[in-house]
Amino acid sequence: MSGRRRSSGVSPGVAPRVYLVRVGDSPLLPDRGRRRVFVALGDSFTEGVGDRSSRLPNGVRGWADRVAEKLAKAEPGWHYANLAIRSKRLRHIVDEQLEQAIAMEPTLITLYAGGNDILDFGTDMDQLLAQYEELVARLTATGATLVLFTGFDVKVSAVLEPLKKRNTLYNRRVRELAAKYGAVLVDYWCFEAFHDHRMWDTDRLHMSKAGHKYLAAQVLDHLGVPHKITLKEWEPPAKVTLRDWERRQRRWMNDWVLPLFGRKLRGVTLGDNLSPRWPQPVKVPRKGGLKKLMEPDGRGRAG
Repeated sequence: MSGRRRSSGVSPGVAPRVYLVRVGDSPLLPDRGRRRVFVALGDSFTEGVGDRSSRLPNGVRGWADRVAEKLAKAEPGWHYANLAIRSKRLRHIVDEQLEQAIAMEPTLITLYAGGNDILDFGTDMDQLLAQYEELVARLTATGATLVLFTGFDVKVSAVLEPLKKRNTLYNRRVRELAAKYGAVLVDYWCFEAFHDHRMWDTDRLHMSKAGHKYLAAQVLDHLGVPHKITLKEWEPPAKVTLRDWERRQRRWMNDWVLPLFGRKLRGVTLGDNLSPRWPQPVKVPRKGGLKKLMEPDGRGRAG
């Protein structure tokens, strides 16, 4: 495995590169006696926030579900668990997701953790990154293929600009650890496509449906998995008048920023009453995707 970034075959309006290899033939996804278990760990990024789907757990879909479905389509027999919950800090992921993931004996693990810590006022970055390395080491020891992500420089407002230095430190360390531990690195920071505001949800912090599709294609490309994910071709963004821009800024501050800081002051999060979307590995249907597993009441069936 390599921490080196691969070029992607996907951009808005452009068909992705399709690999003509079987998943089992990929050195990044070795076949362990036909066992194939993908476990996704993290926070809202991996839970799928911003990619709404009323027919799936927690009302979202996300890039990880899309990756699981394409893995199953490329080669049947994949099982998938997603333990990620929005708002989780690194310590929560270690305490609540790590041991559960290891017990599943995964062959593929994806990890994005620490983004919410970066947004917290009193975070000690040295301590955070040391804990992150401990988590990476534990996951690497499972023998599974491990996929890590850098964070994106979300230019939402000058209000959050001081966090850019933290994000830079985080990304530098993630790249170093990907090389050190032989993880696959998806260098989110470098994806030019995400400079288009349509790749982001209305809160400007989570990816939109298009953003999740794009990231799923990136992960699959990095793993050498065949897929045909495409994004529609967009017209250039319409010019925004100063008055419209000011109106949008006020709406964003009132709808997202002030509630976010209010929750921080109260010590509550959007994930407090949520459970993991796929808490146990489910066998991913080759046709029909994960929606095929849903019960009439909206709960996922065990696989």
